[in-house]
Amino acid sequence: MRIYNNTDQLPTFRQAVITIGTFDGVHTGHARILEQLRQEAARIDGETVIVTFYPHPRKIVKGGSEEIRLINTLEEKIQLLSWLQIDNLVIVPFTEAFSQLTAEEYIKDFLLAKFHPHTVIIGYDHRFGKGRLGDYHLLEKYSASEGFQLQEIPVHLLDEISVSSTRIREAIQRTDIAAANQLLGYPFFFSGIVVKGDQLGRTLGYPTANLRLTSAEKLTPGDGIYAVEAVLLPVNDDELSDTEASANLFGTPRLKGMMSIGIRPTVGGKLRTIEVNLFDFNEDIYGRQLRVFVKKYLRPEVKFDGLPALIEQLGKDKEDTLAALG
Repeated sequence: MRIYNNTDQLPTFRQAVITIGTFDGVHTGHARILEQLRQEAARIDGETVIVTFYPHPRKIVKGGSEEIRLINTLEEKIQLLSWLQIDNLVIVPFTEAFSQLTAEEYIKDFLLAKFHPHTVIIGYDHRFGKGRLGDYHLLEKYSASEGFQLQEIPVHLLDEISVSSTRIREAIQRTDIAAANQLLGYPFFFSGIVVKGDQLGRTLGYPTANLRLTSAEKLTPGDGIYAVEAVLLPVNDDELSDTEASANLFGTPRLKGMMSIGIRPTVGGKLRTIEVNLFDFNEDIYGRQLRVFVKKYLRPEVKFDGLPALIEQLGKDKEDTLAALG
Protein backbone atom coordinates (compact mmCIF):
# COMPACT_ATOMS: atom_id res chain seq x y z
CA MET A 1 0.00 0.00 0.00
CA ARG A 2 1.29 3.42 -0.94
CA ILE A 3 0.73 6.21 1.59
CA TYR A 4 0.45 9.90 0.78
CA ASN A 5 0.37 12.73 3.32
CA ASN A 6 0.48 15.69 0.94
CA THR A 7 -2.36 16.23 -1.53
CA ASP A 8 -0.11 18.56 -3.57
CA GLN A 9 2.19 15.65 -4.40
CA LEU A 10 -0.20 12.95 -5.48
CA PRO A 11 0.51 10.82 -8.55
CA THR A 12 -2.00 10.33 -11.34
CA PHE A 13 -3.89 7.29 -10.15
CA ARG A 14 -4.89 4.72 -12.75
CA GLN A 15 -8.69 4.60 -13.04
CA ALA A 16 -8.99 5.66 -9.39
CA VAL A 17 -11.80 4.01 -7.43
CA ILE A 18 -12.21 6.17 -4.33
CA THR A 19 -14.00 6.10 -1.04
CA ILE A 20 -13.76 8.61 1.79
CA GLY A 21 -14.15 8.15 5.53
CA THR A 22 -12.60 7.90 8.97
CA PHE A 23 -12.71 4.07 9.01
CA ASP A 24 -12.21 3.95 12.78
CA GLY A 25 -11.94 0.31 13.79
CA VAL A 26 -11.57 -0.97 10.21
CA HIS A 27 -14.13 -3.53 11.30
CA THR A 28 -16.19 -6.18 9.50
CA GLY A 29 -18.62 -3.61 8.09
CA HIS A 30 -15.78 -1.53 6.68
CA ALA A 31 -14.28 -4.68 5.20
CA ARG A 32 -17.40 -5.14 3.07
CA ILE A 33 -17.06 -1.62 1.66
CA LEU A 34 -13.41 -2.28 0.91
CA GLU A 35 -14.37 -5.49 -0.88
CA GLN A 36 -16.77 -3.45 -3.05
CA LEU A 37 -13.92 -1.03 -3.72
CA ARG A 38 -11.52 -3.81 -4.71
CA GLN A 39 -14.07 -5.54 -6.94
CA GLU A 40 -14.84 -2.35 -8.85
CA ALA A 41 -11.14 -1.54 -9.26
CA ALA A 42 -10.48 -5.05 -10.56
CA ARG A 43 -13.39 -4.77 -13.02
CA ILE A 44 -11.96 -1.63 -14.66
CA ASP A 45 -8.27 -2.42 -14.08
CA GLY A 46 -8.03 0.53 -11.69
CA GLU A 47 -6.48 1.37 -8.33
CA THR A 48 -8.21 1.52 -4.97
CA VAL A 49 -7.81 4.82 -3.13
CA ILE A 50 -8.96 5.51 0.41
CA VAL A 51 -9.12 9.13 1.53
CA THR A 52 -9.10 9.74 5.27
CA PHE A 53 -8.39 12.73 7.49
CA TYR A 54 -6.00 13.49 10.32
CA PRO A 55 -6.50 14.78 12.92
CA HIS A 56 -10.08 13.70 13.41
CA PRO A 57 -12.34 16.41 11.91
CA ARG A 58 -14.26 16.81 15.18
CA LYS A 59 -11.11 18.09 16.86
CA ILE A 60 -10.94 20.94 14.35
CA VAL A 61 -14.56 21.88 13.73
CA LYS A 62 -15.19 21.97 17.49
CA GLY A 63 -12.05 23.94 18.23
CA GLY A 64 -10.11 20.95 19.54
CA SER A 65 -12.20 20.92 22.71
CA GLU A 66 -13.84 17.54 22.16
CA GLU A 67 -12.24 14.56 23.85
CA ILE A 68 -11.99 11.77 21.32
CA ARG A 69 -11.30 8.13 22.01
CA LEU A 70 -10.62 6.10 18.87
CA ILE A 71 -10.63 2.36 18.29
CA ASN A 72 -7.49 2.70 16.14
CA THR A 73 -4.60 5.11 16.11
CA LEU A 74 -3.58 6.43 12.71
CA GLU A 75 -0.63 3.99 12.63
CA GLU A 76 -2.90 1.05 13.43
CA LYS A 77 -5.39 2.13 10.76
CA ILE A 78 -2.60 2.28 8.19
CA GLN A 79 -1.48 -1.24 9.02
CA LEU A 80 -5.04 -2.63 8.99
CA LEU A 81 -5.82 -1.08 5.60
CA SER A 82 -2.57 -2.44 4.19
CA TRP A 83 -3.48 -5.85 5.62
CA LEU A 84 -6.78 -5.59 3.69
CA GLN A 85 -4.85 -5.00 0.45
CA ILE A 86 -5.76 -1.40 -0.37
CA ASP A 87 -3.54 0.11 -3.08
CA ASN A 88 -3.36 3.73 -1.93
CA LEU A 89 -4.12 5.61 1.27
CA VAL A 90 -4.25 9.40 1.21
CA ILE A 91 -4.12 11.02 4.64
CA VAL A 92 -5.46 14.54 4.27
CA PRO A 93 -4.33 17.05 6.91
CA PHE A 94 -7.63 18.31 8.29
CA THR A 95 -7.01 21.98 9.01
CA GLU A 96 -9.18 24.96 9.80
CA ALA A 97 -8.67 26.18 6.21
CA PHE A 98 -9.73 22.81 4.79
CA SER A 99 -12.85 22.81 6.96
CA GLN A 100 -13.87 26.13 5.38
CA LEU A 101 -14.04 24.79 1.81
CA THR A 102 -17.55 25.08 0.44
CA ALA A 103 -19.17 21.91 -0.81
CA GLU A 104 -18.56 22.99 -4.42
CA GLU A 105 -14.91 23.82 -3.68
CA TYR A 106 -14.53 20.46 -1.99
CA ILE A 107 -15.69 18.68 -5.13
CA LYS A 108 -13.92 20.82 -7.74
CA ASP A 109 -10.69 21.82 -6.00
CA PHE A 110 -10.16 18.74 -3.85
CA LEU A 111 -11.91 15.62 -5.10
CA LEU A 112 -11.71 16.25 -8.85
CA ALA A 113 -8.50 18.30 -9.07
CA LYS A 114 -6.46 16.05 -6.76
CA PHE A 115 -7.79 12.57 -7.56
CA HIS A 116 -9.36 12.61 -11.04
CA PRO A 117 -11.62 9.73 -9.99
CA HIS A 118 -13.05 7.15 -12.32
CA THR A 119 -15.47 6.01 -9.61
CA VAL A 120 -16.47 7.39 -6.23
CA ILE A 121 -18.12 4.98 -3.82
CA ILE A 122 -19.85 6.84 -1.02
CA GLY A 123 -22.80 6.63 1.35
CA TYR A 124 -26.09 8.44 0.98
CA ASP A 125 -25.43 10.17 4.30
CA HIS A 126 -21.93 11.42 3.45
CA ARG A 127 -21.63 15.12 4.24
CA PHE A 128 -18.79 17.43 3.25
CA GLY A 129 -17.82 21.08 2.87
CA LYS A 130 -18.38 24.04 5.16
CA GLY A 131 -21.47 23.54 7.27
CA ARG A 132 -21.66 19.95 5.97
CA LEU A 133 -23.86 21.22 3.11
CA GLY A 134 -22.47 18.85 0.48
CA ASP A 135 -24.20 15.51 0.03
CA TYR A 136 -24.71 12.56 -2.30
CA HIS A 137 -27.12 14.50 -4.50
CA LEU A 138 -24.56 17.24 -5.13
CA LEU A 139 -22.02 14.60 -6.08
CA GLU A 140 -24.61 13.13 -8.47
CA LYS A 141 -24.89 16.49 -10.19
CA TYR A 142 -21.12 16.75 -10.67
CA SER A 143 -20.89 13.10 -11.68
CA ALA A 144 -23.12 13.79 -14.65
CA SER A 145 -21.23 16.93 -15.73
CA GLU A 146 -17.67 15.83 -14.95
CA GLY A 147 -17.89 12.26 -16.16
CA PHE A 148 -17.03 10.16 -13.13
CA GLN A 149 -19.05 7.20 -11.90
CA LEU A 150 -20.85 7.38 -8.57
CA GLN A 151 -21.83 4.31 -6.58
CA GLU A 152 -23.88 4.38 -3.41
CA ILE A 153 -23.01 2.22 -0.44
CA PRO A 154 -26.20 0.37 0.55
CA VAL A 155 -28.18 2.01 3.33
CA HIS A 156 -28.37 -1.15 5.39
CA LEU A 157 -24.58 -1.49 5.32
CA LEU A 158 -24.04 2.12 6.39
CA ASP A 159 -26.47 1.67 9.26
CA GLU A 160 -24.68 -1.53 10.22
CA ILE A 161 -21.31 0.23 10.19
CA SER A 162 -22.55 3.11 12.32
CA VAL A 163 -24.13 0.75 14.82
CA SER A 164 -21.06 -1.48 14.84
CA SER A 165 -18.61 1.35 15.53
CA THR A 166 -20.70 2.56 18.45
CA ARG A 167 -21.21 -0.96 19.77
CA ILE A 168 -17.48 -1.71 19.53
CA ARG A 169 -16.54 1.38 21.53
CA GLU A 170 -19.18 0.68 24.15
CA ALA A 171 -18.27 -3.01 24.36
CA ILE A 172 -14.57 -2.27 24.89
CA GLN A 173 -15.31 0.23 27.61
CA ARG A 174 -17.69 -2.08 29.46
CA THR A 175 -15.26 -5.05 29.19
CA ASP A 176 -17.38 -7.02 26.68
CA ILE A 177 -14.32 -8.04 24.67
CA ALA A 178 -16.08 -11.02 23.08
CA ALA A 179 -18.64 -8.74 21.41
CA ALA A 180 -16.03 -6.18 20.38
CA ASN A 181 -13.74 -8.77 18.80
CA GLN A 182 -16.61 -10.37 16.90
CA LEU A 183 -17.60 -7.01 15.38
CA LEU A 184 -14.01 -6.04 14.65
CA GLY A 185 -13.14 -9.31 12.96
CA TYR A 186 -9.82 -9.38 14.82
CA PRO A 187 -8.72 -9.07 18.47
CA PHE A 188 -8.82 -5.53 19.83
CA PHE A 189 -5.27 -4.36 20.39
CA PHE A 190 -3.27 -1.43 21.65
CA SER A 191 0.38 -0.57 22.12
CA GLY A 192 2.31 0.86 25.02
CA ILE A 193 5.83 1.68 26.08
CA VAL A 194 7.13 -0.45 28.96
CA VAL A 195 7.94 1.85 31.89
CA LYS A 196 9.15 1.27 35.44
CA GLY A 197 6.52 0.69 38.10
CA ASP A 198 6.85 -0.02 41.81
CA GLN A 199 7.87 -3.62 41.01
CA LEU A 200 5.35 -5.02 43.49
CA GLY A 201 4.37 -7.74 41.01
CA ARG A 202 7.91 -9.11 41.13
CA THR A 203 7.70 -9.57 44.89
CA LEU A 204 4.37 -11.37 44.47
CA GLY A 205 5.82 -13.77 41.91
CA TYR A 206 4.04 -12.16 38.99
CA PRO A 207 6.32 -9.50 37.49
CA THR A 208 4.47 -7.10 35.23
CA ALA A 209 5.27 -4.81 32.33
CA ASN A 210 3.75 -1.44 33.15
CA LEU A 211 2.51 0.24 29.99
CA ARG A 212 2.23 3.88 29.00
CA LEU A 213 -0.07 4.18 26.01
CA THR A 214 1.53 5.49 22.83
CA SER A 215 -1.58 7.56 21.97
CA ALA A 216 -3.70 9.71 24.27
CA GLU A 217 -6.65 9.29 21.89
CA LYS A 218 -6.61 5.49 22.03
CA LEU A 219 -9.62 3.78 23.54
CA THR A 220 -8.78 1.40 26.39
CA PRO A 221 -10.79 -1.44 27.92
CA GLY A 222 -12.68 -0.98 31.14
CA ASP A 223 -11.08 -1.91 34.46
CA GLY A 224 -10.60 -5.59 35.10
CA ILE A 225 -8.44 -8.65 34.50
CA TYR A 226 -7.95 -9.99 30.97
CA ALA A 227 -6.36 -12.89 29.11
CA VAL A 228 -4.04 -11.39 26.50
CA GLU A 229 -1.42 -12.18 23.91
CA ALA A 230 1.41 -9.77 23.22
CA VAL A 231 4.04 -9.04 20.62
CA LEU A 232 7.24 -7.18 21.41
CA LEU A 233 7.61 -4.74 18.52
CA PRO A 234 10.98 -4.28 16.82
CA VAL A 235 13.11 -1.44 18.13
CA ASN A 236 13.07 0.10 14.66
CA ASP A 237 9.33 -0.42 14.12
CA ASP A 238 8.96 3.19 12.92
CA GLU A 239 11.41 2.44 10.13
CA LEU A 240 9.53 -0.57 8.77
CA SER A 241 7.85 -0.27 5.40
CA ASP A 242 4.07 -0.31 5.59
CA THR A 243 4.08 -3.83 4.09
CA GLU A 244 6.46 -5.08 6.79
CA ALA A 245 4.50 -3.27 9.49
CA SER A 246 1.27 -4.81 8.22
CA ALA A 247 2.83 -8.27 8.28
CA ASN A 248 3.91 -7.53 11.84
CA LEU A 249 0.39 -6.40 12.81
CA PHE A 250 -0.67 -9.80 14.04
CA GLY A 251 2.92 -10.89 14.49
CA THR A 252 4.03 -14.22 15.84
CA PRO A 253 5.15 -15.76 18.02
CA ARG A 254 2.87 -14.15 20.56
CA LEU A 255 3.56 -14.17 24.25
CA LYS A 256 0.75 -15.35 26.50
CA GLY A 257 -0.13 -13.36 29.57
CA MET A 258 -2.73 -11.71 31.76
CA MET A 259 -3.45 -8.01 32.07
CA SER A 260 -4.74 -5.87 34.88
CA ILE A 261 -6.33 -2.47 34.28
CA GLY A 262 -7.35 -0.41 37.28
CA ILE A 263 -6.17 1.30 40.45
CA ARG A 264 -4.93 -1.82 42.34
CA PRO A 265 -7.17 -1.33 45.41
CA THR A 266 -5.61 -4.18 47.42
CA VAL A 267 -2.32 -2.27 47.69
CA GLY A 268 -3.92 1.15 48.12
CA GLY A 269 -3.40 2.30 44.54
CA LYS A 270 -4.82 5.64 43.42
CA LEU A 271 -3.80 5.97 39.77
CA ARG A 272 -5.17 3.87 36.91
CA THR A 273 -2.48 1.59 35.52
CA ILE A 274 -2.15 -1.00 32.76
CA GLU A 275 0.05 -3.96 33.73
CA VAL A 276 0.78 -7.14 31.79
CA ASN A 277 2.23 -10.29 33.30
CA LEU A 278 3.90 -12.23 30.48
CA PHE A 279 4.21 -15.97 31.09
CA ASP A 280 7.58 -17.70 30.71
CA PHE A 281 9.29 -14.41 29.92
CA ASN A 282 12.09 -12.73 31.85
CA GLU A 283 13.77 -10.18 29.58
CA ASP A 284 14.54 -6.53 30.30
CA ILE A 285 12.16 -4.67 27.99
CA TYR A 286 12.03 -1.23 29.61
CA GLY A 287 11.59 1.38 26.90
CA ARG A 288 10.38 -1.19 24.37
CA GLN A 289 6.94 -1.13 22.77
CA LEU A 290 4.52 -3.94 23.49
CA ARG A 291 1.45 -4.62 21.37
CA VAL A 292 -1.29 -6.25 23.43
CA PHE A 293 -4.12 -8.29 21.91
CA VAL A 294 -7.06 -8.49 24.30
CA LYS A 295 -8.57 -11.96 23.99
CA LYS A 296 -10.91 -12.45 26.94
CA TYR A 297 -12.27 -10.61 29.97
CA LEU A 298 -11.77 -12.72 33.09
CA ARG A 299 -13.12 -10.82 36.07
CA PRO A 300 -13.59 -7.37 37.63
CA GLU A 301 -10.93 -5.65 39.70
CA VAL A 302 -11.46 -6.57 43.36
CA LYS A 303 -10.00 -5.40 46.66
CA PHE A 304 -8.68 -8.49 48.46
CA ASP A 305 -8.16 -8.94 52.17
CA GLY A 306 -4.37 -8.81 52.07
CA LEU A 307 -1.59 -9.95 49.74
CA PRO A 308 -1.93 -13.74 50.38
CA ALA A 309 -5.51 -13.65 49.06
CA LEU A 310 -4.36 -11.60 46.07
CA ILE A 311 -1.55 -14.06 45.28
CA GLU A 312 -3.98 -16.97 45.48
CA GLN A 313 -6.32 -15.23 43.04
CA LEU A 314 -3.46 -14.46 40.68
CA GLY A 315 -2.75 -18.16 40.49
CA LYS A 316 -6.37 -18.81 39.52
CA ASP A 317 -6.23 -15.98 36.98
CA LYS A 318 -3.21 -17.58 35.34
CA GLU A 319 -5.01 -20.94 35.12
CA ASP A 320 -8.06 -19.22 33.60
CA THR A 321 -5.87 -17.33 31.13
CA LEU A 322 -4.08 -20.46 29.94
CA ALA A 323 -7.44 -22.20 29.51
CA ALA A 324 -8.81 -19.23 27.54
CA LEU A 325 -5.81 -18.93 25.26
CA GLY A 326 -5.45 -22.65 24.67
